[in-house]
Amino acid sequence: QVQLVESGGGLVQAGGSLRLSCSVSGTIFSIDAMGWYRQSPGKQRELVATITSEGSAYYADSMKGRFTISRDNAQKTVYLEMNSLKPEDTAVYYCNAVIRRVGFGRNNYWGQGTQVTVSS
Repeated sequence: QVQLVESGGGLVQAGGSLRLSCSVSGTIFSIDAMGWYRQSPGKQRELVATITSEGSAYYADSMKGRFTISRDNAQKTVYLEMNSLKPEDTAVYYCNAVIRRVGFGRNNYWGQGTQVTVSS
């Protein structure tokens, strides 16, 4: 069984920083792209950033210059460094990974979500 476990969310003042982590557990063959998404109340889930297994990163426009995604392939972990946080960044942040498992092919997995709240 594969699990994505997130950590690092919390309450921070506007202008502050947080670092989210997401680790993959379970028996897997490999991890392709990993990423972060977020969802605010009443809104659809939106892409924050993704990173390939080779380390190429993509950011949504509103996150460019403030957020940095990185990964440690040996630790099966993806990170999201968030700086200059704004109240509108308040959301539940979800980790995502495309994972290959022997006998199960390539599938998309999600973490349980971690709350980020930015106060003004």
